[in-house]
Amino acid sequence: MAIPFPGQLIFLLVAGLVSGVVNAVAGGGSLLVFPALLAVGMPPLPANVTNSIAQWPGYVGMVAGARSDLRGQRARVVSTIGVAVAGAGLGCALLLVLPGAVFNAVVPALVLLASLLLALSPWLRRWIGAPQPDGPDRRAVLLPGVFLGSVYGGYFGGALGLILISVLSLTAHDRLVRLNAVKAVLSLVIATVTVVIFTLGGPVHWLAVAALAPSTLVGGFLGMRLARVLPEPVLRWSVVLFGIAVGIYLFVKPY
Repeated sequence: MAIPFPGQLIFLLVAGLVSGVVNAVAGGGSLLVFPALLAVGMPPLPANVTNSIAQWPGYVGMVAGARSDLRGQRARVVSTIGVAVAGAGLGCALLLVLPGAVFNAVVPALVLLASLLLALSPWLRRWIGAPQPDGPDRRAVLLPGVFLGSVYGGYFGGALGLILISVLSLTAHDRLVRLNAVKAVLSLVIATVTVVIFTLGGPVHWLAVAALAPSTLVGGFLGMRLARVLPEPVLRWSVVLFGIAVGIYLFVKPY
């Protein structure tokens, strides 16, 4: 598929920029790029693979914008990176070898469940007895949750940030803005695995990647700056409402 200039190029640049901002603030920005690629004539599987690779610079921008919020979280980040790599690798393998309908059927439910978990997280944490803010993370739940989220991210990736921040908010005891920074690192790790695997064995449309990558980078950096100044309830409910909208969209109009 050749992308005509300038109309569709500008369309993809805008989609990439908005996607980077949404990924940083709420998660799920890649769901904006995926339909944009379909709209310019790309088949679903190449659109999914191309979208995964094009999101990588946006996650770099997110991590760059979140450096100050990562201070003091080395143990949390290191403990989750390994399971993120393993899960992302498995998800990529599933995408390349299984029929799309096998996993696609559960994606809307996963997105809505993640939104519900984040909405209820303050009450759930009180109900299950959240320790003091400096207490240990619940790694027995955190690590499997990150692994399953990474499988999802390797396979599709839409609303990956939403799923990761939901897992982190229920299992890691810290302010949401700091957990959002960990989400950025894990998203970058998962995206790096998809880039390596899909570059070697996936149907990538590199012209579209070249159009999207710079704008997702800028959007991710700006979005993390915006997330840092939003009050925590605003950040939480922006994620929840966006996630509900995404889940309903996927139920009504499955990809």
